[in-house]
Amino acid sequence: MSFPLLTATAAVPAIGAIVTAAVPAARRTAAKWIALTFSLATLVLAAIALVRFEPGGDRYQLTESHAWISDFGVRYELGVDGIGVSLMALTALLIPFVIAAGWHDADPLETKSSRWRPTQGFFALILMVEAMVILSFEATDVFLFYILFEAMLIPVYFLIGGFGDRAHAGGDEAGATQRSYAAVKFLLYNLAGGLIMLAAVIGLFVQAGTFSLTEIAAARADGTLDMSTGMERWLFLGFFFAFAIKAPLWPVHTWLPNAMGEATAPVAVLITAVVDKVGTFAMLRFCLQLFPEASKWATPVVLVLALISIVYGALLAVGQRDIKRLIAYASISHFGFIIMGIFAMTSQGQSGATLYMINHGISTAALLLVAGFLISRRGSRLISDYGGVQKVAPVLAGTFLIGGLATLSLPGLAPFVSEFLVLVGTFSRYPVIGIIATIGIVLAALYVLVLYQRTMTGPVNESVRHMPDLKLRELAVVTPLIALLLFLGVYPKPLTDIVNPAVEHTMSDVHKSDPKPEVEAAP
Repeated sequence: MSFPLLTATAAVPAIGAIVTAAVPAARRTAAKWIALTFSLATLVLAAIALVRFEPGGDRYQLTESHAWISDFGVRYELGVDGIGVSLMALTALLIPFVIAAGWHDADPLETKSSRWRPTQGFFALILMVEAMVILSFEATDVFLFYILFEAMLIPVYFLIGGFGDRAHAGGDEAGATQRSYAAVKFLLYNLAGGLIMLAAVIGLFVQAGTFSLTEIAAARADGTLDMSTGMERWLFLGFFFAFAIKAPLWPVHTWLPNAMGEATAPVAVLITAVVDKVGTFAMLRFCLQLFPEASKWATPVVLVLALISIVYGALLAVGQRDIKRLIAYASISHFGFIIMGIFAMTSQGQSGATLYMINHGISTAALLLVAGFLISRRGSRLISDYGGVQKVAPVLAGTFLIGGLATLSLPGLAPFVSEFLVLVGTFSRYPVIGIIATIGIVLAALYVLVLYQRTMTGPVNESVRHMPDLKLRELAVVTPLIALLLFLGVYPKPLTDIVNPAVEHTMSDVHKSDPKPEVEAAP
């Protein structure tokens, strides 16, 4: 029996969460190091999985299958394609940076209500989210995926509501109220989507007689499972609605700005760079593979919603006064690009969308974590409370600029490649949608550069005159992320080699091929 690498990759952070939570209250520093050690061990296992994955091999590799709830046809089935293994590696990569960046975010804090922040619980919850997200990228049993899709909401809820950002203009009581509101809104939105998805999961089982993704997809492909048009469309809508909330897609996006605004910067990274990717990943793995005809039927509407997300998110980012809410609305715009690439039904669009998930995770982590370091120094999220930071903290300002330039997809940085592929893939089949989507690029340049100008340039604001520059721990967090943005910006081939075969399978699922050029190249 081969070593269960996928199970181990998810089990290590889960075990780490239990061990971290069990550390005595007085051993806070030990708990931090234990959490970091387990996250690094998970990264090693994810790297091994990435190396062992053969892009030209079977669609799903490193597979595991065991009986679980036999009476209901539920199995513990795991397997990764090029998209799943890449996102699993992204998750394992970002968590050590999240832990290191949040090293002091849950230190004991006595507020007016005498509330203490349990350090061990904070890091245990982060590791638990990592375990669930990694397992969701590996699950090939629909019911197993659904359980993970819902279960990950609980630790995120406590991370938002129990360990929120201390930098709140309204004081501690107002901050606690806003954190509670953001956490409940996050939970209710995603639970609503999950309940609708549960009905669709049950409906799918009634139709197929199994929860196995590979068995259902094979039956759909060879014609032994023939759903009626109406049934397929209803099931697609049940799955897609839940994934659109998680992503998030306009108009079910409103929980994200609240959640990211009230969470600490590392937890905000966990939400938008890790957890939200489950939604867009699931669109590729489940919606397109299980319901190909319904996916093509829904494509025009989904593309319009994605286009609205791109422009709407960017416009609201321009008008934000809160640094983290600005980044949240920018992420809504970026998720619009990802979903547009998925439903453009071209290989360039879907490859670009997958790369976008990875590159957005890295670039948003870099920008948000530097923003978190900035906010922790000043104690305010308001843009107007800053100015001239580059004169007193040039390294902080420089890393903030690189993260911002990556967010606006500057050529030479990783997000440019993915955004370019999404636009090319969309334009080749839907030129009007592709042209309008470029508005998001223009607005991104506007909100990023204005943010940098107002916070980092100009006269030095008295409140930041004595602001310290980045410390060694903070540099250790930011530097590798910036190095990755530069490397993947000039040499994305290692990722495209892994992703492209999986995209070809997805294109085959929906019976689509790339449009032929209207003008053939000269011989």
